[in-house]
Amino acid sequence: MITIIVPCYNEEETIPLFFEAVEAQKQEMNTTFEYIFINDGSKDKTLQVIQKLSRENEDVHFIHFSRNFGKEAAMYAGLQHANGDFVTIMDADLQDPPELLPKMYGMLVKDAELDCVGTRREDRAGESATRSLFAKTFYRLMAKISDAQMVDGARDFRLMRRQMVDAILSLTEYNRFSKGLFTWVGFNTAYLTFKNRERVAGETSWSFKQLFKYSIEGITDFSDLPLSIATYLGTVSCIVAILSIFVIVIRTLIFGDPTDGWPSMASIVLLLGGIQLLCIGIIGKYIGKIYLETKNRPVYIIKDTDMVKKDQNNKKSA
Repeated sequence: MITIIVPCYNEEETIPLFFEAVEAQKQEMNTTFEYIFINDGSKDKTLQVIQKLSRENEDVHFIHFSRNFGKEAAMYAGLQHANGDFVTIMDADLQDPPELLPKMYGMLVKDAELDCVGTRREDRAGESATRSLFAKTFYRLMAKISDAQMVDGARDFRLMRRQMVDAILSLTEYNRFSKGLFTWVGFNTAYLTFKNRERVAGETSWSFKQLFKYSIEGITDFSDLPLSIATYLGTVSCIVAILSIFVIVIRTLIFGDPTDGWPSMASIVLLLGGIQLLCIGIIGKYIGKIYLETKNRPVYIIKDTDMVKKDQNNKKSA
């Protein structure tokens, strides 16, 4: 059985189209599907559409969050409730091509050494130049500073064996960045490429600001380079300050010139103050993550569902 996890936020228009497109692929695959739609605090009629599908199809299930917890929480909830031998995560907007599912499944069945088949976009057609530039820069940066080597253009859409899913679930951290977690756990992964697709309906809930914030979360979750940068900046500023003091003292002793007026002094104070605030902000970001982890709050809260948890261990995060 293949479990298909579908995080949803304001997707009432796309869900029927998505379900029809995925069901059409079942004929090519000698397997059964289990759908888990997660309503992540949608403001439209997404929940009603999902519940209608669930009533009409016994292999369709839903999880309804008490509020919007984010896509990461939705994916985590889906993974926790998945019962399939294989598990995949797909967006309801059909930007993840359903027609790739049979090929992904065939690759895993044919090659016992393969644990996961992922997908990646070979282009970013339809995106703004600024958004594409920042995305490419993020992947290049992560490749240099992180042990989790993420593939440029990789999607959350991937078909995984149960062993890999269990490994991901063993990472119970509150601050989750799944693209990094998928890579961090290891396992043999092959990638299929496809041309970028536009949404079939509705509007994306991911703004540039949200994507930028998400990328910062990824950097701080999988690299301590920002902390190193803070250390380097502090060291350099101290060295510059000490050299400046020597220059001023020597110049005064030799030439008897008084120190220049307040503009130069104010500039130095503002520069050093800015560096200090930057370093404190970087350290504060990491401390904030530690603070959230130590609170041990659940990643999500379920308001309604037609599913029963597989085991008692999962109750902690529900």
